[in-house]
Amino acid sequence: MNQTENYLHEFLRIFFANQRLIKRVFLFFAAITLLIPVLAKPTFDITAEVLVQSKKLPQMDPSGGALNKLSDVFVPPTLIDMETESSILRSPALVRRTVEQLYAEGHFQEEPGLLQRWVSDPWRRHVSEPFQAHVLNPLRELFGMEVEPIRDNLLDALAMMVLEDLEIQTLPGSNVISVAYSAGEPVFGTLLINRLLDTYLIHRQELYSNDLPLDFYEQKKLQYQERLKGLEEQRLTLLEGAKAANPDEEITFLLSAINQEELNLSQYRDRALEGNRWLDYLQKSLNVATQARLNDYSFPYTFAQTLENATYDDREIRQLGDRLIELVSQYGTESDIFQADSVPMQTLRAQIQRARQQFLQVVRNRIQEREKNQEIVTGVIAQKSERVAEYKSRIRDLQGIQSQLRQLNTEIEALHQAFFAYTQRYEESRTSDVLGALSNARILTRPFEPTEATFPVPSKVIPLGLLTGLLLAIALGYIREFFDHRFKHPGQVGEQLGLPVLMTIDADDPDQTDPHKTGRLPWIRHWAAS
Repeated sequence: MNQTENYLHEFLRIFFANQRLIKRVFLFFAAITLLIPVLAKPTFDITAEVLVQSKKLPQMDPSGGALNKLSDVFVPPTLIDMETESSILRSPALVRRTVEQLYAEGHFQEEPGLLQRWVSDPWRRHVSEPFQAHVLNPLRELFGMEVEPIRDNLLDALAMMVLEDLEIQTLPGSNVISVAYSAGEPVFGTLLINRLLDTYLIHRQELYSNDLPLDFYEQKKLQYQERLKGLEEQRLTLLEGAKAANPDEEITFLLSAINQEELNLSQYRDRALEGNRWLDYLQKSLNVATQARLNDYSFPYTFAQTLENATYDDREIRQLGDRLIELVSQYGTESDIFQADSVPMQTLRAQIQRARQQFLQVVRNRIQEREKNQEIVTGVIAQKSERVAEYKSRIRDLQGIQSQLRQLNTEIEALHQAFFAYTQRYEESRTSDVLGALSNARILTRPFEPTEATFPVPSKVIPLGLLTGLLLAIALGYIREFFDHRFKHPGQVGEQLGLPVLMTIDADDPDQTDPHKTGRLPWIRHWAAS
């Protein structure tokens, strides 16, 4: 029957068997942990954030003039824009420029050592500045060679020290750049980051700005004035030749007039067609009435007119027609009484004949009036048709002028836009407060002076150091036990050799009691050594 192995017993056995090593290693790391907060130089993390805003693209109104702005279009920053801004912030030239300003103001109290200055300037690693100043340069001047200027590599070393402790990165998924600097002095670190941000804005403006000289601007201004004057003269000449002030409004007015004239022309044509049909009918009726017999009744048309739902009769026609009807009726009555060749019948026939001739003459006059009216309507139709044709011809001329004016306006518009662009760039380069107008980068948060050091923090360093020392000491004890192949207890003899154990002799020394008083320094020394 296999005996179950007791892991806790094995762990405690190894632990107490190597307690001296474990205790010494633990005390060593504990001492180092306690000394770190005391001896380590405190470090302060100073942070700031830069916001990269969307790019503003000004839009121009192509129809209302180049100087009339529409609503601006904003383009969000891309990943390339964020990387560009980060590269500008971490550029050595920018850091060196900031360090140079602070060094000139006397803010750098600690200068880099010889090793740091040696590494910061690789070109002069093997040539010192005095050797170059007193040996190389005079020899170069003697042989007529170009003398290399002496450059103090102190600023390069200081800039390198700042870059080592400066961390710039873009926050994931945002348009914010984080700036972090580890400094031993919080006041100096805060001043350095503030000055770095200010220098960044100025340096960025120098990169993105495009200054225009005043002479160039004045030259463009004169060219703009001359060209604009020539285009305006062409426009005025074109309008004067066409005798038009505003072709667009005139075309609109002419189209409205053509619409009205064509509407009236349609009405007159309807009236002319109607009048021609009536004249044909009246002429046929007159021919029939001329060849009618004596006792036939009068004309079949009364020449009545209807205006606004009111009927107006021709009084003369009505009277003559009634008189003729009365005579014809009387002739029929008298013919039953008198003979046809009697005097009353002859007299009555003569009266009917005269009345009929008079009636037919009035009818002819009315037909002539209608014919004259038709001639007038035909003349009006011809006049209105001619007027519509003139209007259309004028519109075609104005449309041609409008096309030429549109070309001139396009050139004037392009000229306005070009001059406005030059003016805007000139004003931007001339304005002192140009950073807020051009730059799309803003300081989101300025650095502030920290009150507590980020390293070392005793509340974190001591527990982690003690725990690490304890685990490492136990691990070293297990490693020592792993490489120690001696028998530690009687059970190992039977397991390894297969021989029975008859007797064990305890060869350990008896426990030595500590003669010193508990809590004093000799007691601690004896406890650590035992």
